Amino acid sequence: MSVASTQTAAEGFKSRFGGVPEGVWSAPGRVNLIGEHTDYNEGFVLPFAIDRRTFAAVSLRADSIARVASSFTEQVIEISVADVSNQTVSGWSAYPLGVAWALIQAGSNAQGFDLFVDSNVPVGSGLSSSAALESSVAIALNELWGAGLHKSQLAKIGQRAENEIVGAPTGIMDQTASLFGVTDHAVFLDCRTLHSEAIALGLKQNSLEIVVMDTNVSHRLVDGGYASRRAACESAARDLGVTSLRDVSVEDLEDAKLKLDPLVFKRLRHVVTENARVLETVKLLKKGGPLAIGGLLLASHESMRDDFEISVDELDCAVEVAIRSGAIGSRMTGGGFGGAAIALIDSSKIPELTDAVAKEFDTRGFIAPTVFSVSADAGARREI
Repeated sequence: MSVASTQTAAEGFKSRFGGVPEGVWSAPGRVNLIGEHTDYNEGFVLPFAIDRRTFAAVSLRADSIARVASSFTEQVIEISVADVSNQTVSGWSAYPLGVAWALIQAGSNAQGFDLFVDSNVPVGSGLSSSAALESSVAIALNELWGAGLHKSQLAKIGQRAENEIVGAPTGIMDQTASLFGVTDHAVFLDCRTLHSEAIALGLKQNSLEIVVMDTNVSHRLVDGGYASRRAACESAARDLGVTSLRDVSVEDLEDAKLKLDPLVFKRLRHVVTENARVLETVKLLKKGGPLAIGGLLLASHESMRDDFEISVDELDCAVEVAIRSGAIGSRMTGGGFGGAAIALIDSSKIPELTDAVAKEFDTRGFIAPTVFSVSADAGARREI
């Protein structure tokens, strides 16, 4: 894991652009505790911001040129902010430049800027490195450009950048988690109303930790699997005559099965039951604490594996080994088709889990996984 910090971002800025940045802003990646592929269906999600962050060192320029650089490439991308479009930008720079574009579309006064990015959020792991990047840049430019937008508006800015400039049809969960994170809490988000509530996780009191098992199978949400799942959900909503799948209850599933193509029905069943699992998880966390939610995490994984079909062998393996190693619950997290799984486990059992996952991956001929604990951290903020 790279060691990114306010200092490394400021030093990187100085080495690429000369001088000291006007400020450094940061935003965290996120783990989704439960509620996968429900956000773009106006459903419920329960993510939390993690203690892995993206740092953006930024200064305004006197002209309209945007220059963006990062610790993970020698390249400096240079473009007029007025020329940013989904035709003119690509690769990692589409995320920060897309945010600038979305802010301009929302009425912000555009001004050129120099930006240097450093991050320790793993890329392609389902921990939303993209939202961390978007959110750190969004709060920086919101301040420097004097846009005066609220964090909930900045979440929409990040989502619009990802949808229209990057070309990934994602929902709003990741940006919300990154912007609204609260230490030791998850963020319960109603994706229809955008109402959010901090829910105490209570991990330390119960000697529990959340362990990320990164399969190192990189996923890209701009590839077709994510889009086809979203299209199936939209098709189900149309065929059932509802605005979104949020309007379908578990009790409606029997009737829906008669009306839908079998594959589309499976996609629907995942979303509807996942919404129910999120609500039940929130209820149990408030009432009984984290020891009570393990079965829901596992049921969520099985639904993603069997109904939504977004898991891969490595993720299934990680979940199986976690349960065998004494985890209370485990599931894949993120968009799927690779990335990471999480395990809710007693702190004393983490060495055993780490060892067991590595051995099983080796036995099955998989790429070696990366296993690390995460804690719920604060959301996006100015560092200096």
